[in-house]
Amino acid sequence: MSEAFPTVTDIRLLAGTPPWAETLIALAILGAVAWLANFVVRKIVLRFVLRWLPHDGPTPAPIAARLANIVPALIIASGISAVPHLAPTVAIVVGNVVSASIILFAATAIGEALGLANQLYERRPESANRPIKGYVQVLKILLYAGAAILIVAALMEQSPLLLLSGLGAMAAVLMLVFKDTILSLVASVQLTSNDMLRVGDWIEMPQLNADGDVIDIALHTIKVQNWDKTITTIPTHRLIADSFKNWRGMAESGGRRIKRALLLDQNCIRFLSTGERRELGRIALIRDYLDRKQDELGEWNARLGDAGREPANARRVTNIGTFRAYVLAYLRANADIAGGMTLIVRQLAPTPQGLPLEIYCFTGTTAWSEYEDIQADIFDHLLAILPAFHLRAFQEPSGRDLQVRLAA
Repeated sequence: MSEAFPTVTDIRLLAGTPPWAETLIALAILGAVAWLANFVVRKIVLRFVLRWLPHDGPTPAPIAARLANIVPALIIASGISAVPHLAPTVAIVVGNVVSASIILFAATAIGEALGLANQLYERRPESANRPIKGYVQVLKILLYAGAAILIVAALMEQSPLLLLSGLGAMAAVLMLVFKDTILSLVASVQLTSNDMLRVGDWIEMPQLNADGDVIDIALHTIKVQNWDKTITTIPTHRLIADSFKNWRGMAESGGRRIKRALLLDQNCIRFLSTGERRELGRIALIRDYLDRKQDELGEWNARLGDAGREPANARRVTNIGTFRAYVLAYLRANADIAGGMTLIVRQLAPTPQGLPLEIYCFTGTTAWSEYEDIQADIFDHLLAILPAFHLRAFQEPSGRDLQVRLAA
């Protein structure tokens, strides 16, 4: 009989009460004391303590709430033996269940503490580069696995080491059950240590229909919000097993690439006459180019002597070459094009759809809408100015073209 908790038979007001009634009254008193202790801890002590903590971010209130449950459990564990006429087996079972509950409350409190630590870390600037959510989840798995072993040991009144010794035979089964967890853990370590992925990165993984921003990095999954606002969930280990494109380098460089070709009709490519060359010389962007080209070709043709009088032997200015020089000068003069990055205007191999004149450059911004506006403005201008160089864009004939031709 416990000295701290006198039995109901010690109270004279209950003299002559049947044994079963004494047991019920004692259990009710024990439950009331446990409830009162829980109420005092939750409503008074915790409120007083939490009042002095900062409220501008995550708070330890959930941790304190889990720990508060331990107080009534300890009261029940200490007072159950003082209940009169209670079978020893029942007292042992209640004590074991309460001990297991205390372990569970402590484990959940530690789990909440780990979650709080992750939330506080995510508020730091470096958290985007090196998230720890995956590691926190691994610690939680180990925590709850250890808590489960301790709970079973408390219920069975056996040593936890005895249960652990039996896990050796289940190692193969555990490896199979936790295969995805092990793969994800290894993948998370590689992704973090090699700085391959951060929250906020734009990644592209066509094989899994992922094309958008990374919004969450967890142990088992990576969440990607696509441009259509759908969310694709990718198993973490797939980012190591399969290839994916990370556009972070583009964002950090400050420039976004334009790589697009104008398809020109090859039938309109020819040499420029003297009058056409003078006419194009009025365009400020290529005036120096034409003067320089004229001097270069004049010296070359002069060295040919009489053979230079034959047009087939002489070098002459072409409309496609002049247009290519104009495009290059136009891009260099465009304030929206990044001057310190690669800028090329080149011809690609001719195709049945025409001669591709490819523009390769970088805009001075990485914002999607601004990038598309700049790219559209450039090609709007180039398509519109093609006739000035006696060029035209290639377009496959349509039914309308055939009607016009037949009508003519």
